[in-house]
Formats: sequence, structure tokens, C-alpha cells
Amino acid sequence: MASCIRLHQVSFRYGARPILENIDLELKDREFLGIVGPNGGGKSTLLKLILGLLKPASGQIEVFGTSPRQARHLLGYVPQFATFDSAFPITVRDTVLQGRFGCATSRWRYTAADRAAAEQAMARTDILDLQQRSMLELSGGQRQRVLIARALAGNPRILLLDEPTANIDPHHGESIFSLLHRLHDQLGIVLISHDMGFVTRCVHRVACLNRTLVCHAHSPVDSAELEALYGIRLSQVHHDTQLPGQPPNGDPS
Repeated sequence: MASCIRLHQVSFRYGARPILENIDLELKDREFLGIVGPNGGGKSTLLKLILGLLKPASGQIEVFGTSPRQARHLLGYVPQFATFDSAFPITVRDTVLQGRFGCATSRWRYTAADRAAAEQAMARTDILDLQQRSMLELSGGQRQRVLIARALAGNPRILLLDEPTANIDPHHGESIFSLLHRLHDQLGIVLISHDMGFVTRCVHRVACLNRTLVCHAHSPVDSAELEALYGIRLSQVHHDTQLPGQPPNGDPS
């Protein structure tokens, strides 16, 4: 299977403070990678390096065989925090259309192709019925679906998400993970999350990041490794929620 993202010995620092050191990572086409780690461990910085928003202090990054900046149109990004000005009540439809900025054929107006892509993205995220609503009227979970739809409107090959369930209730968090589980049949996903229960059930691999990175392929991360990663003693929380297409708990298939 072809590689779509490669990082080789990548390091990054803010001033004299090291953030990432000697990161090696390879992401295959349509792979679902979860990234976990403590606050300040460099997770958001890693996504910004892949997007070309930051430049590494050393090492090489390739996205689909070229530089991150040149391949940015192939990436969809859902940031950790998104605020909306109450004096500018933008609709769901217009928010999703923003995802066409990098690929619009006209500088001055959206085309029929742009509107069709936005509608398809809203359909994929189950928010077509909300398209005329103001963003200010939505719940946290609904807003997160809109931001995912905005990222999908550009028809990316990889979706990068930074803590998509951080500020929403558990019920909507489960709904977002179920949505991502469906989407990964069609595109690659890189997901930052603190929810180890869902991450380990959704993804192909888990990358543990705290300045340096260790990947776990098709195997669980045990409690000793988590305690070493976070530097504290951790308790695990069991999730009984079953995602679509997965066998019931305890089913050996």
C-alpha cells in the first residue's frame, strides 16, 4: 500500500524549547491513525507540520511525494478550537462552503461545482437539514459536524482532526467517532484524542507522542506504557458503546 505521509527524523522547537525530537512516521493510504499524549507533548504541532503551517527545525516531511505546502489541497483540517463572532451569524451552508476556498474555480463567487461539493459534504455528515441555520444556534456536537463537513468540502484524501470531541458531551462524542468510523472507508484519517477507549477501538494504529513518538501497530497500549507516556498513574475507563460494523464485545470474530 502506498505511503501518503512520511516524516523522517523531524524535530521542532519554539525558540530554545524543544517540542518534537527525531520523529519518524509513515502513514499509508486510507489508514486511520490515532495520536495520544499529554498536553504540551507536541500533538497539535505535529499536525501543523504535516499541513505546512510550521517548518521543522530539522528532518524531512513528504505528503503525497511533495512538500506539505504543495500538497495542502489534499488535506482536510479540523482545528481544536473554532469560535464564531456573534455579530456575524454565518449559516451552516456558508461555513461548509468555506472549505472550497482552496479549490474554487472562481475568485469572486462560488460555482455550481462548489455548491454541489458542499452539499455532498453536508450529506456525508448528516447536517443537510441544518444548512440554513446560524452556527450560533447549534449545539457543540452539531458545530463539530459542520467543521468536519467544511474540511470534507475540499475533497481531501486525508482528514486531520485535533481533539474533535474535546468540548462536547459524551453522547455527541460517540456520534462523532461513529461518523469518523464511516468516513475512513473513503479517506485516510489522523486523529488527536484523549479518549483512549474510543481511539483504540477505531484506529488501525496508535501513536504515543510526548516529544518523541512510538507507534503501536494493531496491538493495544498497556497501562505501563500509558503511565510512562503521561508521567502519572492512570485508570482506564471501559466504553460499552459499539461502533457500526464492529462485532459485539467478547465476539472473537
